[in-house]
Formats: sequence, structure tokens, C-alpha cells
Amino acid sequence: MNATKVAVIGSGNIGTDLMVKVLRSSSLEISAMVGIDPASDGLARARKHEVATTADGVHGLIDLPCFDEIDIVFDATSAKAHLANANALSQHGKRLIDLTPAAIGPFVVPAVNLDQHLSAPNMNMVTCGGQATIPVVAAISRVTDVPYAEIVASIASRSAGPGTRANIDEFTETTSHAIEVVGRARRGKAIIVLNPAEPPLIMRDTVSCLIGDADHAAIQRSVESMVAEVGTYVPGYRLKQQVQFVPVKQDEPVHTLLPDVVSRPRWKVSVFLEVEGAADYLPAYAGNLDIMTSAAVQVAARLAEQSLAEAVQ
Repeated sequence: MNATKVAVIGSGNIGTDLMVKVLRSSSLEISAMVGIDPASDGLARARKHEVATTADGVHGLIDLPCFDEIDIVFDATSAKAHLANANALSQHGKRLIDLTPAAIGPFVVPAVNLDQHLSAPNMNMVTCGGQATIPVVAAISRVTDVPYAEIVASIASRSAGPGTRANIDEFTETTSHAIEVVGRARRGKAIIVLNPAEPPLIMRDTVSCLIGDADHAAIQRSVESMVAEVGTYVPGYRLKQQVQFVPVKQDEPVHTLLPDVVSRPRWKVSVFLEVEGAADYLPAYAGNLDIMTSAAVQVAARLAEQSLAEAVQ
């Protein structure tokens, strides 16, 4: 099978981990690694694998001899940089997979809505917290209405680089919006915690949803099924314990969290997750970054599969 050729913009931790994952893919072939720091480890590793490199950013990519053969471009830079990169690439017909919170294109969480957006020219991977928690919100919402969903993503401080720290506001805003759009909660809220513990702890996520009366066993099964689905492309993704159901007390001021038209919820559903990284390039505790790169490669592989099927027809 002819592999689909891809490029990675961003030679930092996320971009380098993407490259390592693509190098072992049977359906994808990395043609170029793009950065702005000639001395970056990502560019050095790419050269060792005989991958074309440039330290001149997106315009350096466009000038590479292999550019015309590239079908998919991963952007692992920042929200601000992605705006410029997308603008520069828009006239060249490349498919973009955006790992920044820029959210120019539709939100994509592979286990939830990938097939709905296969024709989109720019697909946004939300955030690490979104990739980890939105599948669970979606799993609950396919059983019952979810008036409110809140997620807390706790990541090792050491795994949060300059790009993550510069995009904290975008993280919370993008994730909150995606909880509503992809997870189908009526109102969403996202919180990120940078855990300074040493040695670093792996990513932990808590999903809390307010619901009315519903089949608790059906919700448990739906969540377990979704966790298994995400686990097919993120092996370190797992439940920490069974789904918890706690009745909402009459004196709890939950009305402050809800849209005006929603009746008072009866139950709080809590789901506790853990994400351990595959340690391809990043350390195992950086599951927050690994789930982003794993999800992005899953999207690219699905696009490659679609292209092959279209070519056969």
C-alpha cells in the first residue's frame, strides 16, 4: 500500500513525538519536519531518519522539493502560529490537523465524531484535556441529557512546556466549548491543574456531569465501551474506578451551573480517568501530550484509509 505523505510543523516535544509515531505507521510516511530553531532535537532526529527538514517555518516547508507530494500537515506549534500557518497553506490544498487550541476547523475527537468531519480541510484536535474527557461526556450524553459537564485535567507541571503555558486561556475556552459541541452537554466547563509533584505524576482527569433520572447501568456500560474505544489508539487510557452516582441534595445550589431552561438535576455522575503515555519520545508521565499525538495520528490514518478507498473506486 502506498503510504500517505505527511509533514509536521513544530519540532518541539509534541512534533517530535508525532514524527516517532508516524515513522512506525504502515499507512503514513513522514516527508518533512519543520521548525524555527536549527538546533532543536526534533530537527536533528528527523535528519537521522533522512526526513527533509527546514528551520524556516511554514514558508520553508512550502519551498521544500517534497512539498507537492505531501497530503497532510500536522501543526504542533501554538494557537497564534497556527493562524499564520493555516493562511499560508490554504492555497496549496493540504489537509491540516491542528494540535493547537486555534480551532479554525471543526473539533475532532476520534472516538466520538471523526467520521463526521473527514472532508474538512482543517481539523482541530481540541486540547489534551478535551481528548481525554470529551469521550466520557459523549458516552453519558448518548444515554441521557447532560445539562452540565465539568472536567478537571491534572497534568505534570514538567510536561507543560512554553506552548501549553502560553495557551492556558485558550485551553479552558476551547475545551469548554468542545464539551458542548462534541460532548453534547448543554453547558461545559474546563479546568486545568499543573501538578508540581516530583517525581511527576501521570495525567489524571475527572469528569463530572449533572443529569436527571437515567439508567445508571446503561451509563456505566456506555462509559466503559467508550474508554475501550479510546484505548484502541491510546493504550494507557483507563478508568481508575467504577462510575460514581451521587444524588444531588435539595440544598445544593446547582442552579448556578445550569442553563435557565433546564429542570433541577437529580444525580451527579463522576468518572475518574488516568492517561499514561506510550513513552515513544515523551516520558510516560506526559500522557497529556501523548493522547494528543495519538489522536492526531489516528485521524491521519483514517484520512489515508479514505484516500486509498477513493483511489480504488
